[in-house]
Amino acid sequence: MHCMGIAERKSRQKVALRERILDASRRIVMREGFAALSMRKIADAIEYSPATLYLHFASRDEIARALCAEGYAQLLASFEPLVQIADPVERLRALGHAYVAFGIAHPQTYRLIFMEDPSYTDAALAEAADASDEAGDTSFRLMVDSIDELRAAGRLPASAQGEVWAEALWATMHGVVALKLTCPVFPRTPVDTLIDVAFDAWFGSAQQGTGARAAASVGDPQAPTPAEPKPRTKRTRRPAAKPESPLA
Repeated sequence: MHCMGIAERKSRQKVALRERILDASRRIVMREGFAALSMRKIADAIEYSPATLYLHFASRDEIARALCAEGYAQLLASFEPLVQIADPVERLRALGHAYVAFGIAHPQTYRLIFMEDPSYTDAALAEAADASDEAGDTSFRLMVDSIDELRAAGRLPASAQGEVWAEALWATMHGVVALKLTCPVFPRTPVDTLIDVAFDAWFGSAQQGTGARAAASVGDPQAPTPAEPKPRTKRTRRPAAKPESPLA
């Protein structure tokens, strides 16, 4: 019993120190950006030797992957209430707003997850998949399922591919966040307006059956394309009149 008590206490201390390391790392990244993160700086922040950190994390990259997984879990948590939205278009629109709002509110975390190292992104997605009962990435499946629901209801072309549309929508949302984080002077339009305009362009035209180019480009090869403009009749220029001779 005494040995069990010691082992349990050591286990709790190990978990607590790991959390201290992650907490200090998180504060450094938030304050100074990921480039400023180092094992020595983390060790100084928690008043331990760098060697102690290596007992819990093999490298700075491993700490980064843990932070990414944590941040991505927060993003997924912001999506949970949106699953209850009945209309799939409004559900997707709400997802778009939540995604962009998270990226702007947590710029360093967003950069670390999606704009730093592909292995960090892979780690975040893999851990989210392990924590979920569903196969694959939860957020991506939510988008795909919403698009499939629209197609089944006849509100999108029958040939629309859910995964392709979901990837294109994600790319659109990521583009808004990335521009906002890396180019502060652009976009000039408020981000909420940009998201609404983007979703109106995607789903407004698709629902009206206008055969928009967006529908054709992401999986609807039979969608009609706008008529080509008629060629303009070439007008021949009349030769200019010769100038009159000057008066004598």
